[in-house]
Amino acid sequence: MTGTRRERLYEELSMASRRYMAAYVLFNQAVADHLGLHPTDVQCLSLMTAAPEPLTVKQIAELTGLTAGSATRLVDRLERGGYMVRTPDRQDRRRVLVALVPERVARVTALWDDLGASWQALYGEHTEEELEVITRHLRRAHDLSHVQMDRLRSRPKPA
Repeated sequence: MTGTRRERLYEELSMASRRYMAAYVLFNQAVADHLGLHPTDVQCLSLMTAAPEPLTVKQIAELTGLTAGSATRLVDRLERGGYMVRTPDRQDRRRVLVALVPERVARVTALWDDLGASWQALYGEHTEEELEVITRHLRRAHDLSHVQMDRLRSRPKPA
């Protein structure tokens, strides 16, 4: 009977996970539409606000999983929009760093903060132990997602 219950839980988890991921993609699209940005731009800004220092375009490509050319176009768009600025690296003058423009990014973070209050309320329903499990799962899912993206990129595309 345990296997049957576990199978049902896996199925329920699979369905809930698929629905959550689809909802997140659609939510990200709605945020991007609201801000007049591309969904990838929103995610790049989110990732860059979590970075401890400015990044190179190559690092942005690695962070987002984009090709170098796509990452360059993304930075170009965000630079034109006033969200990013390229600056010479003071440590290595051959490198160019991409930094966020705090005043412009504040527009995005204000929206995230406004919407985030509801997420905090949702998290508030959980015990500390449950939050630890959820956090551990999300970290591991993040790592697995990157492994799976690498696997997909290495495969030939279907005809």
